[in-house]
Amino acid sequence: MADQELTWWGTAARWDRALFDAVARRHWPGGDRVLPRLSRAANHGVLWGAAAAAIAAFGPPEARKAALRASASLALASATINTIGKWSVRRPRPLLDGVPAVRQLAVQPLTTSFPSGHSASAFAFTTGLALHAPLWGAALAPVAASVAFSRVYTGVHYPSDVAAGAALGVAAGFAVRRLAARIEEARAVPRDEPAAADAPALPDGEGLVVVVNAASGTPAAAGLDVLRAALPAAEVVECDGTELPEALADAASRAAVLGVWGGDGTLNAAAGAAMKAGVPLAVFPGGTMNHFALDLGLTGPEDTCRAVAEGRAVRVAVGRFTPGSEDGPAEPGYFLNTFSIGAYPELLRHRLHWSPRIGSGPAALLAAWKVLRAERPVRLRLAGRRRSVWLLFAGNGTYHGTGPAPRRREGLGEALLDVRLVHGGGRPGPRLLAAAFTGPLSRSPLHTATSLRTLRIAEIPPDTPFAYDGEYARSPSSLTLDTMPAALTVYRPDRRD
Repeated sequence: MADQELTWWGTAARWDRALFDAVARRHWPGGDRVLPRLSRAANHGVLWGAAAAAIAAFGPPEARKAALRASASLALASATINTIGKWSVRRPRPLLDGVPAVRQLAVQPLTTSFPSGHSASAFAFTTGLALHAPLWGAALAPVAASVAFSRVYTGVHYPSDVAAGAALGVAAGFAVRRLAARIEEARAVPRDEPAAADAPALPDGEGLVVVVNAASGTPAAAGLDVLRAALPAAEVVECDGTELPEALADAASRAAVLGVWGGDGTLNAAAGAAMKAGVPLAVFPGGTMNHFALDLGLTGPEDTCRAVAEGRAVRVAVGRFTPGSEDGPAEPGYFLNTFSIGAYPELLRHRLHWSPRIGSGPAALLAAWKVLRAERPVRLRLAGRRRSVWLLFAGNGTYHGTGPAPRRREGLGEALLDVRLVHGGGRPGPRLLAAAFTGPLSRSPLHTATSLRTLRIAEIPPDTPFAYDGEYARSPSSLTLDTMPAALTVYRPDRRD
């Protein structure tokens, strides 16, 4: 058996050398000028990096994504070749007898011959590109084949080296595609989906008391008609913003289910009242911003009415901020969506000040101009370390998207804080814009993101503002942020409906 294997290897080696010699003897018009230069251009992946940059600069978004995955395929193939392939086989380079001097590279490679790294990189990049952008891959396929052939033509590899490298490159392209598909699949499925909760089914709304904040940004008349038609026995209490806390407390104390009609700030107050009274919450989105309702999957009052009638509910996590003991006794506050210190609370303060005078749109522009022009970073202590920050963002659960303050979250059952910082220094405008291009869980001089269960904030300067769910307040000297898992029962229709 061993003799047969030796014979097979010997025959393959002779054929390999014979093919190498045949290429050396053959003259291709123009090859002596083009192929050595093409081989040098592919050193260290420079040729493919330039191709990726050109596609990213001039191609459509789909092509840019394909170029990124092609570069990942090249990186995987190169790492495999240089860490496993070269040092496992240790095949010597071919002798250059018979290779014309005009073809030979000025600097000969020092690494072992098997497999060809240039061929692996060329086919990895082209395969990765072709799997996601076939036309771009087809355009570069002749270049990849020419690079692979140039390694035999210049005498630095046997044909089998090139074939093995090309095969490894193709395999790397398919491996990256499979990995990317798994990542996209994982992102498509919400993480930490909230658990189903026992909640009373109220087919006609008997036992439901809905508090309507008449000061919310969206008129409620049409939606209230839907509510009264679907749940005719429900009680509706209308109030303005100043009466809201008392109305919510009274409704929660006598209702089987507390309903609330308003935006995120109104929902925040209702969540506190529902948790204190120990009753489920029915959310009717009716404000200018309805982030919590959208993350629940509620698009209108019809969704909430159906969930209440059928008794479908989930238990969601709630963020909490607790003042330090040095500030005296104080009740904790809650956030369903986000908490922030720095640029956003200042922007909110200016907008609330100017909106009654000039309208919400112009007030938002004026607020942004004032914040970017005049504000200073906040100096405080985070988890025991002194920090200077333009913005501290804490989300109740992991949020989608890049940047310091993304808008949509992965799931409502996650008992984690999504903490993002834009570090102080320089001007806030360039810092905040640059931070918007960095990804989650990244580390950079501008932006830091991580997930925590608890965050201690101390040595907060006096009168520093903070914002929670679109509301504005002045911060005490210290705060502890954490999350309360499964703290609130809220109605939500079955997502399969």
